[in-house]
This record gives sequence, C-alpha cells and structure tokens, in this order.
Amino acid sequence: MDFNQIIKKISQHYKDEMPFVIFSMPESENATVHLQRNNQLHTVEKLTDNGFVFAPFDYIETVFFIPENDSETLQCQLITEDIDLTPVAILKDVKARNKYIKLFDKTIDAIKKKRAQKIVISRYKDFVMENFSIEMLIKQLFSAYPTAFKYVWYHPKTGIWCGATPETLVQIENDFFKTMAMAGTQPFTNKQPVIWGPKELDEQQLVTDAITTSLQKVTSVLKVSNPHAHRAGSLLHLRTDITGILKNGKATLTTIAAAVHPTPAICGSPRKSAKDFILENEGYDREFYTGFLGPIMENGASASLLVNLRCMKIVGNTARLFIGGGITIGSQPNEEWLETQNKMQTMLQVLKPML
Repeated sequence: MDFNQIIKKISQHYKDEMPFVIFSMPESENATVHLQRNNQLHTVEKLTDNGFVFAPFDYIETVFFIPENDSETLQCQLITEDIDLTPVAILKDVKARNKYIKLFDKTIDAIKKKRAQKIVISRYKDFVMENFSIEMLIKQLFSAYPTAFKYVWYHPKTGIWCGATPETLVQIENDFFKTMAMAGTQPFTNKQPVIWGPKELDEQQLVTDAITTSLQKVTSVLKVSNPHAHRAGSLLHLRTDITGILKNGKATLTTIAAAVHPTPAICGSPRKSAKDFILENEGYDREFYTGFLGPIMENGASASLLVNLRCMKIVGNTARLFIGGGITIGSQPNEEWLETQNKMQTMLQVLKPML
C-alpha cells in the first residue's frame, strides 16, 4: 500500500472517529501507521508494551497508548511534495504580547529570588482554518520537515495532535541509549558563521549538566559531545549529544523517561522549582505540549521517545499552536517574544493552505 492509499485509509478512520497515529523518524523516508481497531482509550504505566505512547507535560505515571496488538499496522515510503515554506504573516496581538511580558517579568523575578536558574515559559495562539483536511495536513507536515520526527495522532478523547519535533527525549537499543540537550534558538539564514551569545551558551550548559546528572544513577558509561548548531526547518538550535550504556538491571525505559522528563529544555532547572512555577503561573494547561511521545518496540528494549515540541492541537476548524522559550537571568523580553513568534512558523507553514 502506498502513501496516498494509506492517507485515504487514515481519512476514513478519522471520519469514523477511530484512533490512529502516523509517524516518521528523523531523516527517514518511511512512515508507520497504527490504526486502532476500536475507539477505546488505552493507558499504560510501564513502558513495556509495543505500540505508540503519548504523554502529557505533567507526566506522573500514566500515558495514553495505541497498542500494536489492537491495531492494524502499516508501513510505506513517504511521497513528499514541494510546499511553500515562506513565513506566514502574523497579525500584531498587543494583548497577547502584554500578557506574555507580564509572565516574563514574573519569571525573571522568580529567578532573581533564586527559585530557579532557568524557567521555560510558553503560550498558545489559536488559528481558525477555512478548509481543514486531514489528508492535506498529513501531506503538508510530512513534506515539510525531513530532518524532524513527524507525527499525527488522533483519538476522539484528545482531538488531533501533530508536530515536527527536533528533540529526542531518549532513544534505547538494548543497553545503549542516546539523548540530547537542546537550548538556544535563532532563525536559519545562509549567513556564516553561526554565532551564539553568552545567554544561549550558558543556557545550553545548564541543560546539559542537568540531564547528565539525572542519568548518572542509571548509566555505567556517559559520553557528552561538544555543542553544535542543529537546523530544524527555519530555525537553528544549539545541541549537545549525550550517549551511554545503561546499568544492567537498574534501568528500564520507564525509569529513564521518569529520570529525564521534563528536561530543562522544556521545563527549567532545578526541575521541581521550575515545574511548580509553570503550573502555578502559566495560566493554561499545556496538555501534551512538551510531553513526550514515540514508538516502543521489543517490549521496551527498543524505543524512540521524542519531546513534543513544534506542535499543535486541532479541534473542529481551530488549530491551537504552542510555543515557548527558556528564560534565564540574561533574557531580554523583546528577544524572547520574537523567538516565540519565529517558532510559530513551523506549524503555520503546515497550515498555510488551510487558513
């Protein structure tokens, strides 16, 4: 079955209000689909069953799940199209900007009072679509970002969620694992060289240190690369690769996910203080934004879990885009607001034909 036939099958599944997920790994030319055979909402506590997990930001123990043994699973080669990736004009929104700056000021105040060194704050913006199509959404998304992990998830209890994320939470193959620390954002241009300022470099080191510290108890070998620029669509990020060997008997996918999520890149540092601040002050429920998601294989011995960034939720004809950024003592409000505006383009470019 080719990609276009699979999209038609997904479209019928969606019309029947049946759960599904379609996803493609970074740099991959193939897609995998799980079409659940009923509309039951599956949840799991241990990440040991084959299928696709979908966890919220405020993950404690339970995650949503589309099980492989309760689904029709299909694979195909992607058929990509040339799509328009020019930026979408965003109308000025003084009210939203003022609200964001107010939250920014409160965040800086908390950092000055030593509640945290870094806090990631976020916001959302709703866009009304004139002609939404699940088929168009899949074609646009899977054509746009070949280097990212791409997915469209649907369950009648959650609505549609989709995204193109550049960030791995953890990837496991038997005892070997890899993850990454990512912080700092700037628009991609053809100008050379890429220059990162002290704020981005300090933030990146903070994220790297926090992740390596959380992994020390469950790893026997830990290797950390030098920071390097990583392109994700129209944006550049500062990234450090972290690899290692898991301790026998002491580390499972469930314990590692709990150890590293939420990372400082999407929450802050120290983690508990930053998360408490977010839940108290952000003013909305992130739901699955900055949660994690991905396929589990070989009963948890092989898995790829990604951080749910550059994503949106679609209900009816409204798309809710989520965007955020890390705040440290050196952050400037205008620069941070502009960064969220730039990050919005990733999903807006997918939506463009439907707006």
